[in-house]
Amino acid sequence: MSSNQNFDGANDIEKGHGPSLSIDTMSVGSPVQHASNDPLSPTFGATFSPAVSPMALSNEAVPGLPMQNISSLNLGIPMGAATPSMHALTSSAAIPHMSLDSSPATTAPTTAPSSDLPAPPKPALIHHEHSTASTLPVPTLSKTTSEEKVKFEEKKQQDFPPVEKNAGDVQHIEVQKPAAPAPTPIVATKWVQFQLWFNTYRKFFTVVVTFNFISIVLTCIGRFPYAQKNVGAFILGNLCTAVLMRNEIFGRILYLFWPPLCVRLAATSALQHLGGIHSGCALSGTGWLIYHVIWLCAHASKQHRAVIAMGIVTNIAIIISVLSAFPWVRNNRHNLFERHHRFVGWVGLLFTWVFVMLGNGYDDVNGVWDWQGKQIVKAQDVYFVICMTILIALPWIFTRKVKVDVEIPSAKVAVLRFERGMQQGLLGRISRTSILEYHAFGIISEGKHAKYHYMVCGVQGDFTRGLVDNPPEYIWTREIKFAGVSNTSTLYKRGIRIATGTGIGAALSTCLQSKNWFLIWIGSDQEKTFGKTISGLIESGIEPERRILWDSKKLKRPNTMKLLKETYDAFGAEVVFITSNYGGNKEMMEGCKMLGIPAFGTLWDF
Repeated sequence: MSSNQNFDGANDIEKGHGPSLSIDTMSVGSPVQHASNDPLSPTFGATFSPAVSPMALSNEAVPGLPMQNISSLNLGIPMGAATPSMHALTSSAAIPHMSLDSSPATTAPTTAPSSDLPAPPKPALIHHEHSTASTLPVPTLSKTTSEEKVKFEEKKQQDFPPVEKNAGDVQHIEVQKPAAPAPTPIVATKWVQFQLWFNTYRKFFTVVVTFNFISIVLTCIGRFPYAQKNVGAFILGNLCTAVLMRNEIFGRILYLFWPPLCVRLAATSALQHLGGIHSGCALSGTGWLIYHVIWLCAHASKQHRAVIAMGIVTNIAIIISVLSAFPWVRNNRHNLFERHHRFVGWVGLLFTWVFVMLGNGYDDVNGVWDWQGKQIVKAQDVYFVICMTILIALPWIFTRKVKVDVEIPSAKVAVLRFERGMQQGLLGRISRTSILEYHAFGIISEGKHAKYHYMVCGVQGDFTRGLVDNPPEYIWTREIKFAGVSNTSTLYKRGIRIATGTGIGAALSTCLQSKNWFLIWIGSDQEKTFGKTISGLIESGIEPERRILWDSKKLKRPNTMKLLKETYDAFGAEVVFITSNYGGNKEMMEGCKMLGIPAFGTLWDF
């Protein structure tokens, strides 16, 4: 995408007389195009033809004049007029000496005066500095009256505010531009909003919960005798599946098996939304457990009090663990969620072991304890609880305390550097302690061969604030990393990875390790905020034609969907992966859905 920027300057002085000057970065011989008011459009501000490269203009065209940093040249040729040759454009005779006199210049232009045409609109995009080789001399004042000089100085102060000179003799002038109008977002229909809300996560959740709810009802009315005899298997089967969906190793195994091309999007969606099965099975297992304890209480005359008491205690622990994982609690009270979901869940696992052993060891027919072991070995729920215990313990076996180097480029961000390279699409959990407050961050790496991998931690809470205020020398992490949606990027021929702010942490590796992915990063003063390490990785690892770095501090907020749509079409992408905050993710997901672009965004209900 080209960036065409036309500036009004000294050419507008003295009632608009004189030919208008600008430099156009488009190639010579471009067809005449109508002007566009959209700063992202290639025809923004274009009113004349042909377009000329800045390098085609010699500094000798108007000798002895100071240089100005302008990015496009428009030669004041009205639409439909004869196009001059390149030789004519580069010769000094083709650009007459500009005068502030109201009378015509000595060498009269062959075209109609520019005052007959409306002045081109000022662009919203702020100018980026170029080298002096692509600058154009600014015309000096010729003889004029004192009154006109005063007017000119006032106009000059408005359009070209004075700045300090650089070390050389060239004065670079920063042109002040009016703020860009806020882009109009694409308004999604109610049906599109519902489709995005009822995503694969909720579909998985609905199917699992509905199936288990119907099974519980049938069991209650005596129409499901198998479940009546094997309630423990349904309880622990659901809980074991819930734990399995959150196991890092199982997730990595799933991402190794790529489906056929015709179901790639469906496979990516299913892998991303495994949390729906996790939540559905956890809630269903709790429902089965509640049913079982109620059944035990209803038949208390045949049950031992220890079995009933252990069932009630287990129920309380599991219910607390499940309630603490509700999305509102998890997103707004992370420490509360983690402590209750993890530690109360571990207590619930211990209680489950006791409950299973007591339930299978007591013979409710004869009213005696049977510890010979035959009945316990035959019980299905025993094997489910063994499997669940292994799945919970396995990730903790790979927990290590490792050395970390912390870079603090700004008060908003900490960049953590670890030893060894990583494949793309992975996330890692880190903590200052071995078992408390683990937080997940995207991993940046140039590949498995690289010496380091990085995490970008934006300041959002106590934990990340502590990384900036008190950087650690060592930190706890799990050596087995878990896969994110970016890990499926190899399924697609070409794709777009768009991120805002600290979302670059989850997005960058995909573009560093694959030439088939295009990076769009929207942020405020990225190099100053995120430091030279991240900027250096982008500069060295992603070619300019494969990246758009949008500085919202200088360029204001972009028309995100227009930028995304044009890049998607130009790059020939098949899919878009989005990492942004809640508002940005919602806007882009709805826009992509309306435009028919396959997209996968950030999840908050995992």
